[in-house]
Amino acid sequence: MTPLLEVNHLTVKFLTRSGVSEAVRDISFSLGRERLGIVGESGSGKSVTGRSILRLIRRPGILEADSIKLEGQDLLKLSERAMRKVRGHQISMIMQDPKFSLNPVMRIGDQICEAYRLHAGAGKKEAREKTLAMLETVLIRDPERVFQAYPHEMSGGMGQRIMIAMMLIPDPKILIADEPTSALDVTVQKEVLEIMDALVRERGMGLIFISHDLNVVSAFCDRVLIMYAGRIVETCRADRLHDATHPYTIGLLNSMPRLDRPVEYLKVLQRDAAWDLAPGVSGIADEGDGA
Repeated sequence: MTPLLEVNHLTVKFLTRSGVSEAVRDISFSLGRERLGIVGESGSGKSVTGRSILRLIRRPGILEADSIKLEGQDLLKLSERAMRKVRGHQISMIMQDPKFSLNPVMRIGDQICEAYRLHAGAGKKEAREKTLAMLETVLIRDPERVFQAYPHEMSGGMGQRIMIAMMLIPDPKILIADEPTSALDVTVQKEVLEIMDALVRERGMGLIFISHDLNVVSAFCDRVLIMYAGRIVETCRADRLHDATHPYTIGLLNSMPRLDRPVEYLKVLQRDAAWDLAPGVSGIADEGDGA
């Protein structure tokens, strides 16, 4: 079966005063109807990878790839006008902080209605009904009140639920979630993950879950890509993440505190210059591409 998404030899460069900086370096992967985690330190290229799929890399950034295919259609060959129909409608992306993603001077309901009407061509009444239903789906108890509220009146957890509702209301095929729980406490984080998990399973979507939290990814996702310095250094099943073999992945795992293995001092990650030179990992079907 054809995967939902195929990324082939993606490279993203940024022109700086000191020369060309490669944020993503020749990576390839595929996504089926599954939950795919992308983990790594800040600056490893995770968010840039997510934005590249939607062709959101602007100058001075340079995006190069053999292809980025959505169900066999190469997104790199589409015009910018055609890409606007892909963004949100077929592939949605939840950014890291809803405070900066939501329009502060528009009511929440109007923003979600706008997303639905833009892609579905619906009228105001239908959009309002759909929005209220979607707010209930993401477990917002008083959707009428939230519909009329402004973003600054919402907590961080509520803001993330609202963003999930806005991104899923056009019924996309793929959801890219860029650290959607990083600013939330553990209890709210669990609730948001459960909402996303239920929606992805019910709709048969593909999910790319970008995070720096290996424990969350190992518990939530089906497969994991580990990125270092713009490259994919290892891929594995999420439930086998703690059996990883690459020294970088092992170093990340050892640097995290664990309740079942308390230690006086956490290990410091020892880097190897060879990791920068290692070729990007591709061909991950043997781990199960979920297609």
